Amino acid sequence: MPMPRWWGHINKRVFNPRAIAGGKWPVLTHVGRTSGATYRTPLDAYPVDGGYLFVLVYGSGSDWVRNVLASDSARLLVDGREVELAAPRLVGESEAFEALSDDVARPPKLLRISEFLRMDLVSG
Repeated sequence: MPMPRWWGHINKRVFNPRAIAGGKWPVLTHVGRTSGATYRTPLDAYPVDGGYLFVLVYGSGSDWVRNVLASDSARLLVDGREVELAAPRLVGESEAFEALSDDVARPPKLLRISEFLRMDLVSG
């Protein structure tokens, strides 16, 4: 069962701004699919061969996921540098776990997370 929708609203308004200000989390910059506004979302971003993998705690219906899929790109601030990402695609658990290094903890089964977002690095 995904997290309740109200929890996502609390995250957006309270926890996300604090996480961004703290500078310890990777931050994904993406454009709103209808508003055109620029949004910054702190996320767990895991490096995989040729790109990054994101665990979709709230599922693929989250605004940030829908924005990234619609725009086909995003930027990720990670470890003090910004990288361009493209070709977002939803992947299942088996593909995600195969891509992740062995030292990355898998989401607890209790959360029932079955969707992940994978994006490729844009070579520049």
